[in-house]
Amino acid sequence: MPSLDSGGGEKSLINLLTTLDFNQYDVELRLFAKRGLFLDLVLNEVKVTEISGDYQHFSKAVLSSVLYFISRLKIELAIHRIIFFIKNSFIKNKAIAEQQTWENKAVAIPKFKEEYDTAIAFIEKSSIYYLINKVNAKQKIGWIHTNYTSSGLNADFDRDYFSQLDYLVTVSPECQQSLNANFPEIQSKIKVVHNIVSVKTVQQLASENINDTQFKPNDFTIVTVARLSQEKGIDTAVEACKIAVESNKKIKWYVIGEGNERAKLQQLIADYQLQNHFFLLGLRANPYPYVKHATVYVQPSRYEGKSIAIDEAKILAKPIVVTNFTTAKDQINHLKNGIISGNDATQLANDILMVLNDKNLQNNLSVHLTQGIQDNSAEEITQFYSMLNA
Repeated sequence: MPSLDSGGGEKSLINLLTTLDFNQYDVELRLFAKRGLFLDLVLNEVKVTEISGDYQHFSKAVLSSVLYFISRLKIELAIHRIIFFIKNSFIKNKAIAEQQTWENKAVAIPKFKEEYDTAIAFIEKSSIYYLINKVNAKQKIGWIHTNYTSSGLNADFDRDYFSQLDYLVTVSPECQQSLNANFPEIQSKIKVVHNIVSVKTVQQLASENINDTQFKPNDFTIVTVARLSQEKGIDTAVEACKIAVESNKKIKWYVIGEGNERAKLQQLIADYQLQNHFFLLGLRANPYPYVKHATVYVQPSRYEGKSIAIDEAKILAKPIVVTNFTTAKDQINHLKNGIISGNDATQLANDILMVLNDKNLQNNLSVHLTQGIQDNSAEEITQFYSMLNA
């Protein structure tokens, strides 16, 4: 994994590691950067390592990195670091940028000589490229946590990497269909393993107290757990909040997460004068009490693979409103256990207001969610083991 910063893929990995049988498997977790909100949640049985060597200097700020390589006469690395910087500066699509800069970054990453029985790249892009180019293993498995068609990735770039995998795993049938359409030649390798979510753990953590002066819930409290990034649609949420507040001044919308769009979103909040209604709380090690105290949970994403945050809100029986991203129907049955809204701010605001203003609807959605709670960990870990033991 790149790191254990907050995110759905990272949380899914932690849940998987927590479920593994360490009497059967010796597990090493290798990170590009040994950091992140979830790092302390890794079990002691897991050996955590970091990509070493020149890469640690390559990943520093460009000037510091280039000067370091030049001072040690590593001119090729200095040139690749400059090219890496230029590509990232000019390629606007960040997914494409990560693909196009891999060859530059890879020069600084040593090959790992030890051979593993199985090596797994647990997220798309650089983790898979690293797995193929730098790791020796009898079996190689890649993981895709998003809808590939919506991801902005170049399938022609990934095709050669994916063809060298023994399995390509994704997290929902919708995501599997997307991969089948983009890579029909490897359909037999594409498998679905749903994100493991522990019902007991979520419910237990949700019961903890909130010591946060920023969070002041009322009967019109909205919570979203998501990265502050373009695909998560938080800008749409801010616009929807502006529309909703015109009808209900008591609305408070809290977003738990961090990302590269914070400055843009803060400006949007200021432009719409929503400082008393829309709050970017940043990262929280335990987001579950916030979700528990919400009136409505909202996921305003432009696209998702399979959202762990939605599954966790379902466990807490929260009325849920989601935008109509392609995989929404994998998790929400419209008007049964949640609301699938439109992708524009106006419809999202109207559907949120509908739920906030209708106690009977809130109760009916919560009842359906309570009846549908199930722990999927045993089934999914069995599916995972079947690949390891193939």
